[in-house]
Amino acid sequence: MSWTTCSVGHAHWGPYGAAGLLLARDATVLLQLRAGWAHHGGTWSLPGGALERGESPEQAALREAREELGLAAEVVAVRGSRVAVCGGWPYETVLGETLGEVATRDRAESAAHRWVPVDDVDALRLHPAFRLAWDDPDAVLRDFVAGTRT
Repeated sequence: MSWTTCSVGHAHWGPYGAAGLLLARDATVLLQLRAGWAHHGGTWSLPGGALERGESPEQAALREAREELGLAAEVVAVRGSRVAVCGGWPYETVLGETLGEVATRDRAESAAHRWVPVDDVDALRLHPAFRLAWDDPDAVLRDFVAGTRT
């Protein structure tokens, strides 16, 4: 994988775009603390990363969640997504709910992870792009998490 530059001059990881998994249950969201060596290390975000050639955003988000947190795709029910575009470069947040027990462990780019109540997310030091998506007036991410009751 490599960095790419969008039409407005911003650097993004992945020439085909990127995706992340917003996994929710009982009005909480699974967040990952990015490892210190990673881009924007020390911030909280979603497991995610660059799309590989020919991979859908859903496939990429589930693959990245497995690589970064050991999360099995079988415990995720995909309910939709939200796409953000920066100068033609897309990032898709895949919205998922848990199906039964969820086993996770920190791997790859993850220094820690935890289930965070929807009302506590604002107090965290969030990855800048995730902060923008979380605070967006459309409230898609926040409303999705708040509405989950498993």
